[in-house]
Amino acid sequence: MRKEIIETIEIPEGTEAVLEDKTVTIKKGGNELKKKFSGFGIKKEGSNLVLHYATATKKTKKMIKTAAAHIRNMISGLGEKYVYKLQVCFVHFPVSVELKPGELLIKNFLGEKVPRKAKILAGAEVKLEKDILTVTSFDKNIAGQTAANIETSSRIKNRDRRVFQDGIFMIQKSKGKAR
Repeated sequence: MRKEIIETIEIPEGTEAVLEDKTVTIKKGGNELKKKFSGFGIKKEGSNLVLHYATATKKTKKMIKTAAAHIRNMISGLGEKYVYKLQVCFVHFPVSVELKPGELLIKNFLGEKVPRKAKILAGAEVKLEKDILTVTSFDKNIAGQTAANIETSSRIKNRDRRVFQDGIFMIQKSKGKAR
């Protein structure tokens, strides 16, 4: 059954929301995040953003709820950065990790001669302290995707996981202050 769907997102004080065409820009403290949405209407009413669709189906309702979640994540991300922590674990061969602009090199992983590479997305900041990698960003999608790129670059194929337990694994996946 088709019905009207309206989702209202409150913009907190000190945060500015700008709507141009279908692009939502959230600004706070000199930082800004942009995201383009399509498939439904977006309008700004006072200090609220309103997402609406007149005759919504289940699919458009899912799109609106997802877009609302993205906008809420943008608002909360500008308040506090998203932080993901990963740990480098090895048993067989000593693994070394090297940070380069835009990528992370994993050397001597399982004795491999060619280093493995993980892409670091623009907007993500990666720090290395001993065997702990910390990924921080204002954008939840960028921080999560960068952490996932690092974790999947050390995936082991065609070996017994009970024996070969080397890799880079996520140990903390939560929103918190960057230290």
